[in-house]
Amino acid sequence: MSLFEPDAGQAGAPVRAPLADRLRPRNLGEFAGQRHLLAEGKALRRMLEADRPTSLIFWGPPGTGKTTLARILARSWDAEFVEFSAVLSGVADVRRVVEQARGLLRHGRRTVLFVDEIHRFNKAQQDAFLPHVESGVLNLLGATTENPSFEMIPALLSRLRVVVLHPLTEEDLRAILERSLSDSERGLGGLQVELTPEAADHLIAAAFGDARRLLGALETAVGVAPLGPGGVRRVDLNLAEEAVGKKALRYDKDGEEHYNLISALHKSLRGSDPDAALYWLARMLAAGEHPHYILRRLANFACEDVGLADPYALNQVMAALKAYDLMGSPEGELPIAQAVVYLALAPRTNAVYKAFAAAQHDARELGPLEVPLHLRNPATKLMKGLGYGRDYQYPHDFEGAVVGQEFMPERLAGRRYYQPSERGREKFLRERLEQLRRDKARLRGQTKKDRPT
Repeated sequence: MSLFEPDAGQAGAPVRAPLADRLRPRNLGEFAGQRHLLAEGKALRRMLEADRPTSLIFWGPPGTGKTTLARILARSWDAEFVEFSAVLSGVADVRRVVEQARGLLRHGRRTVLFVDEIHRFNKAQQDAFLPHVESGVLNLLGATTENPSFEMIPALLSRLRVVVLHPLTEEDLRAILERSLSDSERGLGGLQVELTPEAADHLIAAAFGDARRLLGALETAVGVAPLGPGGVRRVDLNLAEEAVGKKALRYDKDGEEHYNLISALHKSLRGSDPDAALYWLARMLAAGEHPHYILRRLANFACEDVGLADPYALNQVMAALKAYDLMGSPEGELPIAQAVVYLALAPRTNAVYKAFAAAQHDARELGPLEVPLHLRNPATKLMKGLGYGRDYQYPHDFEGAVVGQEFMPERLAGRRYYQPSERGREKFLRERLEQLRRDKARLRGQTKKDRPT
């Protein structure tokens, strides 16, 4: 089809088209989400403004704008837009599009081929694109929910730029919801819909970052809402629950229950109870808490409560964050659960937390203590003449790479902040630190104990 024929996102679309299709954004002004790509100065925004067609793969969860962005790009490039599904099309269709593209190119018009679910094409079908993408006969835009590095042949993938889309935020979904209720031309603005705040919150939470799911549930709820006085269709929480097929759990993201649940999760982790931790995680997710909030708290726990007793704990959380951003909900919630179990079973230490708090206290209360001359950088001849860097001992020039030199400000000489525990891997760090302190004391010719903290 040509991009400029009426479609579900334009006036003149069939009135019975699903709400999600009718409301499909036609330009960036109507698009919600993906600010990491579309904010001023970001890569995709620059592509739209530069009018330099390129071949891209949009990779992200359902309902995040992959097809919509492809159409907006093609419109901005003033190109012929051809769209087909990898499920229904084959190599013969590709050849037909290529011949049409060659003909249009002779008349100065470019062709953008959009392939939905491009990961479903087999190797032979993907190979068919290769020479035509390389020669510039057509620009290929693909959409996939699967990891392109696993599903695309390397030769084709190397000629495409991968654009990663994220699940829509609560703010994004709320903007879409409000637009659907106010747009009289393509949305529900002409139906006098009254959506209660509780119903709106539930629809947004149950959408899991998917605009199509949100609008589908809203359309269902409005469709069964009884006509009230003045022809108003009132959608309350009960109707919203029926539309999405799940009950709303009691949860206020800014209220007591929000803090009760995160506290229960944190204390279950600290108490080494993976079963309780999994339950509280499930409660928060089911109630619509954004996984990013939970992951931030897990990262805090990994640093504050697990620390260097298991330095891999933080890696588990960061890997879960990356996996969630790639997979979306609900699949991406499993890596979060995996991180929760790991943290619950990890050894405990808060030694770094306490050490850093003590260092922060001294930095705040003692003011800007002078940097010792031997630790200063002699960047200029004048600085060198003033003694900057003089008598600095370069550890690699000494046996065991250990020196007896003091690295604290004079007032804090001998101050100890970090006192490792004997749990987990921190036990080995404790042994290492004790040996270092003995060696340094010997090298300084000191036998007296350092001043206590």
